[in-house]
Amino acid sequence: MQGVGGADIEKAIVLLRAGNAAGAAQACRAALRRDGRNVTALFVLALTQMQEGHFEDAERSFAKATALDPKAAEIWANRGNNQIALGRADRALEFLVHALALEPNFPEALYNQAKLLADAGRLDEALAAYDKCIALVPRFADAMNNRGVILAKLGRKEEALESYDECLAIAPQSADTLNNRGNLLAALGRRAEALASYDASLAVAPDAADTLRNRGNLLEILGRSVEALASYDRALRAAPNAPELLDRRGNLLAALGRDDEALASFDKCLTAAPRYEAAWLSAARLLISRKRFEEAQALVGRLLAVVPDADLAQGYLAYAKLNLCDWNGLPEVIAALRDQVTQAKAVTLPFHGLLTLTSPHEQLLCAKARVALEFPRGSVAKIAPRRCEHDRIRIAYVSADFHEHATSHLMAGLIEHHDRSRFETVGVSFGPDDGSATQHRIRGAFERFLDVRGCSDLEAARRIREHEVDIAVDLKGFTGDCRPGILASRPAPLQVNYLGYPGTMGADFIDYIIADRWVIPPEQRCCYAEQVVYLPDSYQCTDDTRAIGTTVPTRIEAGLPARAFVFCSFNHTFKIVPEIFDIWMRLLKRVEGSVLWQLADHPVARRNLRAEAERRGIAPDRVVFADRVPPDRHLARHSLADLFLDTLPYTAHTTASDALWTGLPVLTCLGPTFAGRVAASLLHAVGVPELVTTSLEDYEALAFKLATEPALLGALKAKIAAHRHTHALFDTARFCRGIEAAYATMQERHRRGEPPEGFAVAAIEA
Repeated sequence: MQGVGGADIEKAIVLLRAGNAAGAAQACRAALRRDGRNVTALFVLALTQMQEGHFEDAERSFAKATALDPKAAEIWANRGNNQIALGRADRALEFLVHALALEPNFPEALYNQAKLLADAGRLDEALAAYDKCIALVPRFADAMNNRGVILAKLGRKEEALESYDECLAIAPQSADTLNNRGNLLAALGRRAEALASYDASLAVAPDAADTLRNRGNLLEILGRSVEALASYDRALRAAPNAPELLDRRGNLLAALGRDDEALASFDKCLTAAPRYEAAWLSAARLLISRKRFEEAQALVGRLLAVVPDADLAQGYLAYAKLNLCDWNGLPEVIAALRDQVTQAKAVTLPFHGLLTLTSPHEQLLCAKARVALEFPRGSVAKIAPRRCEHDRIRIAYVSADFHEHATSHLMAGLIEHHDRSRFETVGVSFGPDDGSATQHRIRGAFERFLDVRGCSDLEAARRIREHEVDIAVDLKGFTGDCRPGILASRPAPLQVNYLGYPGTMGADFIDYIIADRWVIPPEQRCCYAEQVVYLPDSYQCTDDTRAIGTTVPTRIEAGLPARAFVFCSFNHTFKIVPEIFDIWMRLLKRVEGSVLWQLADHPVARRNLRAEAERRGIAPDRVVFADRVPPDRHLARHSLADLFLDTLPYTAHTTASDALWTGLPVLTCLGPTFAGRVAASLLHAVGVPELVTTSLEDYEALAFKLATEPALLGALKAKIAAHRHTHALFDTARFCRGIEAAYATMQERHRRGEPPEGFAVAAIEA
């Protein structure tokens, strides 16, 4: 350096080391008044300015110093550090690179360069910088800790653990390293060791909010919810307004059923951080899951006022409105949602998109955006599936619905009919234990049953792999309580989307979707990320042993007029849209005395539907509501209705099967998407294609014709009754042979080393 020396400079250095930045700066300025080109004075002045937080002044001093002595590596390195303080990472990296070009073995510069490279996502370069730094300073504990963090991010977990252990051998009281080590051990499934590592970290730093949060997360996974809550509460004493902690605490309270406390936690979070979207959405998710749709709608409206482009908000708002049958402003909400989806923005959950997006291409964009957000490339630990040769093809059905649920009502017969000489079935359940007869039946139908409720997604995936599953079938997709993260880890060689989710999952970890030519016409295959497998009849399995209750209420007992024509729609109210309701009300006007019998759980939805009827000139009491009853009683009461009117754009699925099983005609209109074509598939499979219309005008005309021509309607009922025992829809054994043929073809292609490719299963003889 030029201009070194002088009593003022020596004094400045002493003062700076003593922490007297102001005195050091005064001494440097005195030296610079005598020699404005004194590089050491400029350098020390810059350091004092950094210490006082005057980073822009420091940059000017550093710039003068490097201009006077461009080969001073130490000045360039500290100038880079000052740029870090200014938040200018690119400029900082440039100066550090300059310092290292002058002095390649400069440990501090290498350390800071590695941190910047890591922050920029340049992990391999960061790792190389840390390795060089540690080679120069073998006991550099912080560098070893950070090196472990990089290795963990690169998926090199065992090496990361070694790096943490080497750091702790040097600095056994490093709370940060013990916390990081706990995170890694938790990711490796070594939970007891992880908890011990967190506890060791907290012994050093008892109030470390991050460690307390991580410990709480682990305790949650271990099912120790009360202890997890206590850990979060301790963390919040250290960081009372930490948004992530308040959000996590709220979600745990919600899982414990302490809804009001959960909402209070979310509210506190949003008071402290009004733009913290996760808490808004956690609160909305809780309200929607509890069917508190009015509150959810109000909450999401407030969110959109604060964050107009908030992730998922438009989808939640549309879903709340549909559940309430609150159609005021709904077209505008859906239009905004569709516009954002076409821009590949993740603005709605894919299931909500099935209700609001009216093209399979839009639904593909929606699913892909969600998968990219939830499972970004490289973020999910992959576990190589075992390639095993079994005497039987091992099929795992993965679901939360192995209890009193529509999926189990459809699936039970299929599981029971599987050919056990050729197929071995495994149930993988992450749903509730309701003790129902349905649950007992379907669990008993599987040869193996894995309850993975207490497992993380990765652990559940490992259990599937341990059971050497050949084909894993996801029965949930993106419906409620889904866990697509299980199959995201790739535990099985072949993975299939079937039944529960009527659309594409948009994910590269799902190989096939099982369909038929009605729900996915060949020209729409390009809108599916999966390879399409066509079954010969309907894609939907059914159970031909379902019991229909023997006690049928009278119409009067059901709240229906004794002799009027009864149109019914037992679809969920979120499927009803104004255009369809308009048709229904016109039919009530034209068919004297007729009523609409509707299943509606929510009192506000009931009130809104009756108000909408009155607005269309129909007496509110002509919309009659059915309460929920046990499945056999629900099937029995179908006989009180005359004609089932389907919805659009999301048609009847299990509800259509229910109606047809009882002999009740279902009138549908063919929609553009999978969800809008299921009823048509079922009607063709039961041999009554005349009940499938292709326009709403034809739908309305045929509904009126059937309501006013008793002979025509009677003939259709007789035809359905006869076809129940002769056609494919309710032939469970025949369906089973078809889907087994699909599984066998998938497996055979895989054994030959061929990639997944769509195909059609040949017709199955009755």
